[in-house]
Amino acid sequence: MTSRFDTTFARLRAEKRPAFVTYFMGGDPDFDTSVAVMCGLPEAGADIIELGMPFSDPMADGPSIQAAGLRALEGGQTMAKTFAVVRAFREQNQDTPVVLMGYYNPIYRYGPEAWLKEAKNAGIDGMIIVDLPPEMDEELCIPALKEGLSFIRLATPTTDEKRLPRVLENTSGFVYYVSINGITGSAAPKPDEVSAAVADIKAKTNLPVCVGFGVSTAEAAEAIGRAGDGVVVGSAIVSAMAKAINDGNDPVEAALSTVREIAKGVRAAGG
Repeated sequence: MTSRFDTTFARLRAEKRPAFVTYFMGGDPDFDTSVAVMCGLPEAGADIIELGMPFSDPMADGPSIQAAGLRALEGGQTMAKTFAVVRAFREQNQDTPVVLMGYYNPIYRYGPEAWLKEAKNAGIDGMIIVDLPPEMDEELCIPALKEGLSFIRLATPTTDEKRLPRVLENTSGFVYYVSINGITGSAAPKPDEVSAAVADIKAKTNLPVCVGFGVSTAEAAEAIGRAGDGVVVGSAIVSAMAKAINDGNDPVEAALSTVREIAKGVRAAGG
């Protein structure tokens, strides 16, 4: 069965450009804003959407995404509301792949089996669960694959030659290469190093490799886009929303204008 990931990456290969993968936090700062942002992302230039699941102890997230998660939780966001954001999006968009990104604790509390069924029914295509290593594949990864949902794994600069095949073993959809050591939004990736790492990963898998962490400008997106099959941007979008909220401006337009600007760099990478 052809997935939305397959269709999207095939289209982008034909267009000879990388994917633009955008992240924002579900429920930040409220449900209606999340729906408006998500529905506007494809037209602004997003090819794949990562939707954050707010969690009170996000170990891999930088300050801006941590703050977004807290705003969402304080605004009453729940897992059920996160699914509802996706369902609202699917009422008008059946083509754009949607990935839920976050941590395992809220899924465990929800009940993994029920969570997977709800995710599939809502129109979600895959998940990135940053604190579930390959050794715990039976916990969620294998059941997700049986439901037809992709389990997208992270590879990092410290993933060595011995570890990489294990990381790739049950990965599907695409591989997310974390371009820096550290938390999200903490540094800028180096394109030459990223290019070499992506080439090494692609020698071991047929999956697309998307690169994230630290990409915040159109120029950086263009450089990273030449190195991988996709560029992931999150902190820049979330930070733009936070600034708009603090300044009394529209966080939806702040998010979408940021996406439109960075999308220029992603598209230039294919030129």
